[in-house]
Amino acid sequence: MTEKLYDSDSYATEFDATVLSCEQCDKGYKTVLDKTLFFPEEGGQCCDKGTLNNTVITDVQIKDETVYHYSDTPFDPGASVHGSIDFKLRFRNMQNHTGEHIICGIAHKLYDCENVGFHLGEDYVTMDLDCTLSKEQIEQIEYLANEAVFKNTDVTAYYPCEEELSALDYRSKGEISGKVRIVIIDGVDVCACCAPHVSRTGEVGLIKIVDFTNHRGGMRFTIHCGFDALRDYHERYMQTLAVSNMLSVKQNEVSEGVHKLLDDMEKLRHELSEKNKTIASMYVDALSSADKNVCIFDSSLDRDAMRIIANGGMQKISGVIAVMSGSDAGGYTYIMGSENVNLCNWTKDINSALSGRGGGSKTMIQGSLGATRAEIEDFVKNIK
Repeated sequence: MTEKLYDSDSYATEFDATVLSCEQCDKGYKTVLDKTLFFPEEGGQCCDKGTLNNTVITDVQIKDETVYHYSDTPFDPGASVHGSIDFKLRFRNMQNHTGEHIICGIAHKLYDCENVGFHLGEDYVTMDLDCTLSKEQIEQIEYLANEAVFKNTDVTAYYPCEEELSALDYRSKGEISGKVRIVIIDGVDVCACCAPHVSRTGEVGLIKIVDFTNHRGGMRFTIHCGFDALRDYHERYMQTLAVSNMLSVKQNEVSEGVHKLLDDMEKLRHELSEKNKTIASMYVDALSSADKNVCIFDSSLDRDAMRIIANGGMQKISGVIAVMSGSDAGGYTYIMGSENVNLCNWTKDINSALSGRGGGSKTMIQGSLGATRAEIEDFVKNIK
């Protein structure tokens, strides 16, 4: 069993310990100390980072109350070591974990929701509730969670005696064997938890629910607390600032600016479509009944215009009308039509000779070609 120094002092950053054992393993070496400040990966939370005698600890795990420290180099059993943890990561985890307790405690009190899942990784934080909530209810929970932060109330973590524990009404994800560590956030939550927490809610700084979705009959929340919330706000601010500058609108008018841009684009698409239809009709009008196989190349044509030309061309010429949009560098999309040539008989040869993909009926085929314009024109003129 390893003495867990982080249980009694979440803010300590350095410690001295004795090496009890060190064994080689598939992750390098795993070392057991008589005591440690390193919080292991446990309860859905990522482990602490840091060093032992300036050796980087790459992972920390716990099994049967023994904490294992993983490194690329070994330590001598019986030796004294000096440990130092990355407090920036520790405090970030403390902010997020305490924030998660606050959200869950409020959701439990208001809507009888139970926390059934939690992941505090180095990049994101998620929590799962066994109930579904409306957007308005989630906004209410977020507001009350931040209100609890601003009140700056006490956060207490301790191991109650069996008699006291039996009298406590506390949250827990499941049955816990052995000693139970309780985290109390005054007026907000009482929960069994093994992780380090801040000592007052004000240190959480800010709580933001950035995403929520239905998940396994309940809901999954993605949250940011403290410095994570600040970083997230900065990133979103910079994105909003960039978009507002591009649209020449105020930051609080970005949504309206985007809607206007989308409306303008839709109008332009409609106008372009109508012009393409006019151009397509001009191509058809220019065809002659004396024409045999005809290739038309125009990179500005959309699919509707290409189909107009193909349908019109089939009625005017006796051979094959082939309409291409694209370029030699990027390839071509095509539609080919004919009333007199069974194009199904040519599909395999077209795909093989012109690096194509596609197919269709005996009167019309469509797809893509990877050949050059000259190669396509040379092939089409020989279709009969």
